[in-house]
Amino acid sequence: MTRKTFNFPIANVQRLGHIAIRVKDVERAKSFYMNLGMKLIWDDPDWCYLEAGSGGDGLALLGPSYKAAGPHFAFHFNSRKEVEEVHARLTKVGVKVGTLHDHRDGTASFYLKDPEGNWLEMLYLPSEGIPTNQ
Repeated sequence: MTRKTFNFPIANVQRLGHIAIRVKDVERAKSFYMNLGMKLIWDDPDWCYLEAGSGGDGLALLGPSYKAAGPHFAFHFNSRKEVEEVHARLTKVGVKVGTLHDHRDGTASFYLKDPEGNWLEMLYLPSEGIPTNQ
């Protein structure tokens, strides 16, 4: 079996922005991470998003009923255009990528798997950050 390797840049990632993990109880997990000092940014019954410190490093807690995405890590970009360009370059070199879509929190992203089968997200994050729904 031939393994595909890339010997040229297909993206220029600058920041590992967040990770998303599955939790059995969103309320219990949210309470735990808030007590570690994380700030709640987005809160829904089936998932929430928290940030740590002034750098905006994020953690998404995905409850059992959340089906839009699974566990993953995300690279954050400063403009939607950058995400569109990465999407186009990855597609051009034959990497299977999902559709670029807009989210209700003002971000836009697409998902893909790395060569080892791990899910990752390429995400446009507005310069003002994710607006809170709190």
